[in-house]
Amino acid sequence: MKTHFLWITFLRKTVKYLSLTILVLLVLANLFILISGRTYLYKGIYNTYLQGRTAPGIFDKEVFYNATLHKSTKSLAWKHNSNKIKPQLTQLEIEALEQLDISSFLVFHGDTLIFEKYWGKHTPQTVTNSFSAAKSFVGLLVGCALGDGKIKSLDESVGNYIPAFSKGNKKAITIRHLLMMSSGLDWEESGKNPLSDNAESYYGTDLYQHVTAQQAIEKPGVRFEYQSGNTELLGFVLEKATGKQLSAYAEEKLWKQIGTEHDAYWSLDKENGDEKSFCCLYSTSRDFARLGKLINQQGKWNGKQLVPEAYMQEFVSNPAMTTEDKVPNFRYGLHVWTYIGNSAHPVYYCRGILGQFIISIPSKNLVIVRTGSKRGKNIYLPKEKEQDKAYIEKYRFKFGHPDDLFTYLKIGDRMIKYEQ
Repeated sequence: MKTHFLWITFLRKTVKYLSLTILVLLVLANLFILISGRTYLYKGIYNTYLQGRTAPGIFDKEVFYNATLHKSTKSLAWKHNSNKIKPQLTQLEIEALEQLDISSFLVFHGDTLIFEKYWGKHTPQTVTNSFSAAKSFVGLLVGCALGDGKIKSLDESVGNYIPAFSKGNKKAITIRHLLMMSSGLDWEESGKNPLSDNAESYYGTDLYQHVTAQQAIEKPGVRFEYQSGNTELLGFVLEKATGKQLSAYAEEKLWKQIGTEHDAYWSLDKENGDEKSFCCLYSTSRDFARLGKLINQQGKWNGKQLVPEAYMQEFVSNPAMTTEDKVPNFRYGLHVWTYIGNSAHPVYYCRGILGQFIISIPSKNLVIVRTGSKRGKNIYLPKEKEQDKAYIEKYRFKFGHPDDLFTYLKIGDRMIKYEQ
C-alpha cells in the first residue's frame, strides 16, 4: 500500500509539474508572438498543427478571403480521346504516383484530354491550391501589361511603381530582376520555418507592408535565388501599372480569354485585401492545363496573341547568371521553370511546393497537370535504364529539377503515342 501511495503521489506531482511547464511555455510563446508582432502565428498554428498538419494544404481556400476570377463567357471544353485503345496507367506507374498523395493526373495532346484520373475526393470540378505555380501566371500577366503599354520596359526600376523602391540600393532593382528571381533582397524563403517571410505572407494580413520593407543585400541581376517576395512585388507593380486589382486584370487579360470552364479564386491577405501573388490561385486541374497550352502556343489562343510573342521567347529563356548553388542558370526563365536536358524537346513548367505541376512541351504539343500533397524524391519508375538514371541525376543535382518531374514526363510521353 505504501508503495502504491508513493506512486500515486509521484504521478500527481509529475502531472502538476508538466502542466505548470506547459502553461509557462504557452505564456512565453504568447509573449514572444505579441512582442515580436508575429500575430499571424495564431492563424498558422490553428490551421496547421491544430488540424493535424505541419504545413499549409491544397484545400486551404476557405481559410482565407478570396477574389474571384470569373470563367470565360465562351467556355470551351476539352476534346476527349476518341481512340478505341485509350492510354492507361500501368500498375508500376500507379504505385509511383501514389507514393506522393496524388490528387489528380491529366495528360493533354493539343486540344484533346487523352488521360484523366483523380484520387480521393478530388473530381473534375474540385478547385485546388496552385501554391507557387501561380508565379508563372503572374509572369504571363507581366507580358500582358508590357504588350498593353502599361509597363514600358522590363528594365524599368521597380521604384517607378513602388515608392519604397525609389531610393537607396533598392532603386537599382528592375522588373526584369524580379522576374529572374535575382533581386538581391533579404527575403527568407522557407516552406517549413513558421518565422519565415513565406509563413508571414501566407497567414499575415498586410502583404504590402511586409514585402516593401525588404532590404537589398546583394547586387541585383547576378545570382538566382528563388524568393516568393519577388512575385508579390510584381503583383503590386501590375496593380499600379494597370490601375486594376490583380485578379481583375488576370480575369480580363487571360482567364476569360482561354475558354475556362470554372471560376478561379485568388487568396487575399484580408477582406478586400491584396492577392497573394506568390501563391494560392485555386482552380480545377482542367483549367490549370489551359495555362500550359497557352505557353505551348507562345502566348496565342484561338489565333489571338494574348501575351506578346517576343515576351514569350524571353519568358522561357535562361538569363545568364549563376544560381544559389554556384552553377550556371539552366533552370529558370522569367518566372517559369525550364528543363533543357533534351534540346530538341525543351520543357517549361509551373511548380508548387507540394508537387503542383503544369508542364508544357511545345515541340510535342503536350501538357501534363499533376496536383497532390507531397513533393517527389527518388520515385524513379522501376526498370529504368541505368543511363537514364545517370542522366536524371545529372540534371536533378546540377540544375535543380525535382525527381518526380521525370516520372511525369515519362508517363506523358508514353501516352501521347496513342494519339500518333
